[in-house]
Amino acid sequence: MIEVTQLRKHFGDLVAVDGLSFTVEPGEILGFLGPNGAGKSTTMKIITGFLSPSSGSVSIWGSDIVSDTLEAQRQVGYLPEGAPCYEEMTPRAFLRFIAAVRGFEGSERENRINDVIGTLSLQTVLDQRIETLSKGFKRRVGLAQAIIHDPMVLILDEPTDGLDPNQKHQVREMIHGLSKDKIVIISTHILEEVTAVCTRAVIISRGKIVADCSPEELEARSRYHMAVTVSAGSADVEEIENYMQALENVAEVERKGTDLLLIPTSSGTHLLSNVVEVIREKNWQIEGLLQEKGRLDEVFRSITEEADHV
Repeated sequence: MIEVTQLRKHFGDLVAVDGLSFTVEPGEILGFLGPNGAGKSTTMKIITGFLSPSSGSVSIWGSDIVSDTLEAQRQVGYLPEGAPCYEEMTPRAFLRFIAAVRGFEGSERENRINDVIGTLSLQTVLDQRIETLSKGFKRRVGLAQAIIHDPMVLILDEPTDGLDPNQKHQVREMIHGLSKDKIVIISTHILEEVTAVCTRAVIISRGKIVADCSPEELEARSRYHMAVTVSAGSADVEEIENYMQALENVAEVERKGTDLLLIPTSSGTHLLSNVVEVIREKNWQIEGLLQEKGRLDEVFRSITEEADHV
């Protein structure tokens, strides 16, 4: 596992990381979230051994990242933000170089390269210069170098930033496939990444952990958790709004055009079934109903703004 204990990093008077402690187990995909400047990338660089902590410790499968750096790094695959590669090289040459740096030779090196080429579907671009590749393929090459030594820990910094929807889907599917027996940590500011990929989310603000739970638990903290949108269509939206406002388990009604968003008094209410019952009773001809899981952007903003005022 990964054990991070009371991790701190100062840059002069600036406290970038302020007493972080958490553990990550195999099979987990941990989303490491926070606003810009929260300390995400600094933490990732310390965990990978790129930066030294001011105090505290990081243990990767029992190896300390400071006192036993090389052994700890052998367990880690790292994709930095932007997936930097030697752009004048081809993916084939770049992967041969990385495999050699990792200590692989001869047939073993070629087997490792062929494995990652197949896993990340790089066959069509192997002999193109990396600088000519799309962002999606550059990310794949970056992921390939990160997994070429079959590490137990994958640390990915903004792995889908700047990709189009199709490319994001491809990278996320790859991450799911790779996570079955590995620890995966994704540092990101893209909230949709949490529900799309992660099994757990840690939010940091000003270098401190302000939330550590599952994506579902985060969504449940939203005031919109289990809220119901009624699309009135050609039905009498005024009548529906007035009636819904009077329901016992409706705290508030937000109206946008002919859509009514019903916010429940608590997430434990059976608001959707109550609304369906009323619609049937009144025989309103509505266009649709939608129940929300919650809005991560609202929860994220609430948690981090609250931390900023502590």
